[in-house]
Order: sequence, then C-alpha cells, then structure tokens
Amino acid sequence: MIQGEFDEIGQLFFEIDLISANGEVLPTIALLDTGSTEWLAINDQDLQGLGWSRLDGRDILTAMGETSLETYLGKVVLDGEEFTIEVVAGAAFRETLMGAPWLRQRQLVADFPAGLLTLGSS
Repeated sequence: MIQGEFDEIGQLFFEIDLISANGEVLPTIALLDTGSTEWLAINDQDLQGLGWSRLDGRDILTAMGETSLETYLGKVVLDGEEFTIEVVAGAAFRETLMGAPWLRQRQLVADFPAGLLTLGSS
C-alpha cells in the first residue's frame, strides 16, 4: 500500500518510481486520473531520459478529445512491485498521469475528512 496526498483542489497524487531502460530508478509524483483509460501518460520531455522502447502510435480519447499519441513500453514500480506497462506520451501532458487501469488491480481509499489517501492491494 502506498500513501498519497490530496492537493488544495482535491486531486490525488502518489509517488511512483519510473525505471529507465538502463535500470535507473526515477521517483516521480503522478496524478491519479480516474477518467483516463491509459495505465500511464507522460510528457514527451520527461520520457526522453527514460529510454523506453517505442511501440507505435494510436488514437487516444482524452479529456480534450481524440488525439494521436505515441506509445511506449515502460517500467513502473508501485508499492514495491514492478510493472511493465504501455505508456502514452505527448506534449500536452503537464503531469505524469496514472489512469483507471490501476484501479482494476489496486484498491483506492480516498477519505477526504480524515485526510487519508492510499492505493494498495485489494
């Protein structure tokens, strides 16, 4: 189980580790976007240092409409467990986004009154 934080407008943030192609561990803060159908979305510039393999390009439905984005095979560590996942990248992403697919494997607890935010094994 990892603990997260709410920001002042109630967005959900978790620290995750990105694993570069050369094995370097890069901690980052990711916004959990329950409206995203992608495992992870990342800005193009942040992606450059990771050296992840490009898979292809495809059309993705985002909050701003359908757009074509490049996809990559990336490695992420969440709660001590390493995952190899498809990652979409684009210049429009201001933050690293974790999407709803994580919620198929992890239990989200967001207790705003208690200030408790966790993402853990269900």
